[in-house]
Amino acid sequence: MRLRESMRRGRFPHSLVLAGPHGAGKYTLALMLAQAVNCLNPGESEGLPDFCGACSNCARIGAAANLDALVDEAVAAREDLRETDRRDTRVLIQTHPDLLVIPPDPPQMLIKVGQVRQAIHAAYYRPPVEARRAFTIFTASAFMKEAANSLLKLLEEPPEHTTLILLAENPQELLPTIRSRAVMHRLDALPAAEIEALLARRRPELRPRDRALAARLAEGAVGRALTLDLGAYLASRQDALIVLRNALAEPDHSALFRATEGYRGGAEDQEKTVNLLRALGSLVEDLLLIVSGAPSLIRNLDLAAELERMAEGLTVEWIDGAARALAQVEQGMRRNLLRSLSLDAMAVSLERSS
Repeated sequence: MRLRESMRRGRFPHSLVLAGPHGAGKYTLALMLAQAVNCLNPGESEGLPDFCGACSNCARIGAAANLDALVDEAVAAREDLRETDRRDTRVLIQTHPDLLVIPPDPPQMLIKVGQVRQAIHAAYYRPPVEARRAFTIFTASAFMKEAANSLLKLLEEPPEHTTLILLAENPQELLPTIRSRAVMHRLDALPAAEIEALLARRRPELRPRDRALAARLAEGAVGRALTLDLGAYLASRQDALIVLRNALAEPDHSALFRATEGYRGGAEDQEKTVNLLRALGSLVEDLLLIVSGAPSLIRNLDLAAELERMAEGLTVEWIDGAARALAQVEQGMRRNLLRSLSLDAMAVSLERSS
């Protein structure tokens, strides 16, 4: 509502951080803002500016909605280049001449300095040609250090005709100097009961028990709930449980190695490893809730009894160590370390500290 009011007043911010959990709708909102500012046939909704969704600007900006498919196409096109050209080519998405979408560049999944330089060039040397205002959307807050410093220069002297939007699950990942130069807008989480009711309407194929689990796992994010592949999550969670059981019960290293040997390096197994780490993170957070005396808030409801057993004798210090170990594996992924070994080392380190 505040952002639409700023449009009505003609005072749309030059830099904006949209913060919220994965799947909360940050990217969808960013595209809608670009459409609303640049719609050729604008209307009003509840007395505030709205977009038609059908004009050429709205249609071409909206064409960037399927981001994953567009990124896959860009990565595939880069792979077809000569090696010398491939090394210097960054992933950028542009479905409208005045919209630049910058996703994390694989395989490290970081915003790189070459991508920020493209944003700087577009902002300073390419005024809008078909839109009232140009938009550049960074879809993640994980920047390489040099890239973050380059972005800061752009935020310090933003062009009048351009808005930068940064999407962040955790705004604290951004440099304080970046946060201080941008307007922060947070997307609040919805209660699990509301998401469960929505799933009953939009995903009727889910059984009530699965709807309840999906609603909790979504962490208040509607987009995550609607797109959650529950089967894939349960498969990742099974491997995550093997890691935790190895750490908290009698170690079975053969079972551990069988579970982790499928997690290899390279971009092709990136999503599989990310899913495992998210499942591990979800289980560790549930253990913390139980240890803290709030078992009613756990997300993995169907594992309540087993998680209660796992939590017996656990300390907050152990859980904090587990969270740090997970973060280290994530950092290792960005350096393209061998993931199976990283997971094994994490599990063994937890075992030793249990």
